[in-house]
Amino acid sequence: MTGLLADPICREHETGVEHPESAKRFDAVMDALGNSGLIDTLKRLPARNATIDELRLCHTSDYLRLAERDVREGAYQLHSGDTAVGARSWESALRATGCVLSAVDAVMQQRVQNAFCVVRPPGHHATARRGMGFCIFNHVAIAARYAQRQCNFARVMIVDWDVHHGNGTQDIFYEDGSVFYFSVHQSPLYPGTGAATETGIGAGKGTTLNCPLPAGTGRTEVLGAFESKLRPAAEVFRPELVLISAGFDAHIDDPLGDFRLEDKDFADLTNVVSEIAQKHAGGRVVSVLEGGYSLSGLASAAVAHVRALQSAT
Repeated sequence: MTGLLADPICREHETGVEHPESAKRFDAVMDALGNSGLIDTLKRLPARNATIDELRLCHTSDYLRLAERDVREGAYQLHSGDTAVGARSWESALRATGCVLSAVDAVMQQRVQNAFCVVRPPGHHATARRGMGFCIFNHVAIAARYAQRQCNFARVMIVDWDVHHGNGTQDIFYEDGSVFYFSVHQSPLYPGTGAATETGIGAGKGTTLNCPLPAGTGRTEVLGAFESKLRPAAEVFRPELVLISAGFDAHIDDPLGDFRLEDKDFADLTNVVSEIAQKHAGGRVVSVLEGGYSLSGLASAAVAHVRALQSAT
């Protein structure tokens, strides 16, 4: 089965009036899964909070102390960057990361084949020392380290199709050859990283693969990058677990990006990732919600994504 992690505590991360990253995003995805009938066919998995020890797998103690202090003292955003926070943001972020780790456990223990995590705040811009770009903790990065620690995996692959480059994820693993980071993203666009020349250094040389594409990019170019670049890279790397930074702001209707992907395209991207996982990783896939700011586009694309995950089980 396909697992679902979604805890209403993630709704309690308050970002302010008319902020694009709002609780309405969580509601849009969950309502769409309910209205489509999919939610009754998914295995609901128990949520938990991430521990400080687990957060330290990718974040420094100094950053964690500063971020918690900002929230507890009523700051409107983290001092480290452009991430709005409210009174319950710390609890929401802890639960969001914990949801992803619970999904990893369920996949590792073969309780589900794959899983989708409806979480917020998103995570892929958060670096080891800084929260930014709507993100507090880097859920997929922590999940990769957690899987390596719990299961002794030598190789984890992260596939990021958010319209924005996941600078935090890249930065955390840039010198680490045990985690392969692949990103298709719009360029130029926030945060300004992700050039094709950024391929890793030291032990990580060759395990970062960026595919920056211009505004107006659609199915042909994005799916083409998955077929011509991701598949061959996976043949060499042979991941034991695949994580997806599933940002749906590459949707044609999204107000913060200028890609032109449609629902079917997200399903086909999911199919490519699932096929890679089936060949190399025993089908193990954990997908984590990142961006997506058109509520209707987010909802319909997430449904298409989950249907594709189900078809792979």
